[in-house]
Amino acid sequence: MTPRHAGAQLKPVPHGLLQAFRAYESALMSDDVAALDALFADSPTTLRGDAAGLLVGHEQISAFRGSRGGAPKRRIVQTHVQVIDDDHALIVAVTELDRGGRGLQTQLWARDPVRIEYGGWQVTAAHVSAPAPAFDTRIWRVVGDPLVSSHTADGALSGETVAVKDLFAVAGFAVGAGSPDWLEQAPTEPSHAAAVAALLDAGASVRGIARTEEFAYSLSGLNAHYGAPPNPKAPGRIPGGSSSGSATAVALGQASIGLGTDTGGSIRVPSTYQGLYGIRTSHGAVSREGLLPLAKAFDTVGWMTRSAFLLQAVGDVLLPEAPAASPSLDEIHLVPSLVGLATEDVATAVNEALPEAKPLAWEAARLDEWRQAFVIGQAYQAWQAHGAWLETRLDTLGEAVRGRFEMARSVTREQAAEARAVLAQARTEILDVVGDRILAYPSASSVAPTAADAAGVRDDTMRLTCIAGIAGLPAVSIPVRTPTSLPAGLCLVAAPGRDRDLLALAQSFAG
Repeated sequence: MTPRHAGAQLKPVPHGLLQAFRAYESALMSDDVAALDALFADSPTTLRGDAAGLLVGHEQISAFRGSRGGAPKRRIVQTHVQVIDDDHALIVAVTELDRGGRGLQTQLWARDPVRIEYGGWQVTAAHVSAPAPAFDTRIWRVVGDPLVSSHTADGALSGETVAVKDLFAVAGFAVGAGSPDWLEQAPTEPSHAAAVAALLDAGASVRGIARTEEFAYSLSGLNAHYGAPPNPKAPGRIPGGSSSGSATAVALGQASIGLGTDTGGSIRVPSTYQGLYGIRTSHGAVSREGLLPLAKAFDTVGWMTRSAFLLQAVGDVLLPEAPAASPSLDEIHLVPSLVGLATEDVATAVNEALPEAKPLAWEAARLDEWRQAFVIGQAYQAWQAHGAWLETRLDTLGEAVRGRFEMARSVTREQAAEARAVLAQARTEILDVVGDRILAYPSASSVAPTAADAAGVRDDTMRLTCIAGIAGLPAVSIPVRTPTSLPAGLCLVAAPGRDRDLLALAQSFAG
């Protein structure tokens, strides 16, 4: 299509610009990553933005292209060129997608007179918009406006909306557990899970049922069947799981409360990766009635929000009554040995969030042994919960979750008993160290990794998350930012039953 110029004084289109633009479009449609890399300026300041967020630098943009598997098929229906000078121009293209709908592509092009390839023209900044889906099936299994209304007009949570992890019963719907095969045979639930009912009674409405990883047996958010929900706070990186859909819905503003579970970190990890406040409650503090289990000895109810205030307001509804207390920042003890398990950027963010905190010299010398015992104990219980159904259906699971359940199937009673003995000793030591203190350390070992790097950080993160799981402690994750402005998490843990103290203390960090 002939380009259309804008401006009072039309300037001729510089030589080679449209040829480079067409070469870009051809490379995009053929998923020629090498050509696309060559057509984007190799600079740390090159930009590419879309609805998922902004990628900064050629390296990030190239990694995104290499992992996405190509762009949706489309054709250019309009091209508008605004010439800035002989070496700079803005191109806005209207696109028509094969799947329907129209989008926009805006690119700032610059010419390097030294370069020969593509006439020296390269994109220095781009923004892409595509037609929004009716709803994003990576985030939601089913969604409404709302899906379930509250019958309480003036409750403590009136006006709030909940993304319910697809493990909780919602009356009139089946529990899907992140598995199409499980969902196909699951019965319709006759009543709400206790936590869902309590939120509805308090005035919140259910926005929808949010995606989870299969049977909540992961920390990445990479569901093999439905895809990974996007991470709007760290584009191109994983969302964290297994409460992944609930976290993303909250981070995107599609819900204000993300109801989830935390067995080995499934609230704290997505909260960390997506810059949210999150709480894993004391084991047994919130009813698990109507919740599909993974490992009952470790499963807890939790939730995520964008503010410390709302995190506490939900706690006022779901948590049991407790004596009023006014916890102080003076009670916080930073654990340097645990901070040292995180990457340098996360360690810096955590240390800077608590510059006056008292250090606690606890080495947790058997932490690797504890983590392994936790993994074995969790696996044994997971197979007890789901093994009968999965025995002939392991091939229906995604590769990573299938590998965990295959390991779970192999755990013997003797191995499980040995793990329980180790965990009992660990629980005694952890409770003794915590005492009446509040411990602080990273919620996860790193910022959100890419999908390719997700498996490599799992063990490191579980060394940190298993501590609360082993001892049944409440844990609150508070968002902090690394020196490169990526989300990270500061974890506060206290003795069982001190959930409300942690929620009150989180307000001190809200900025």
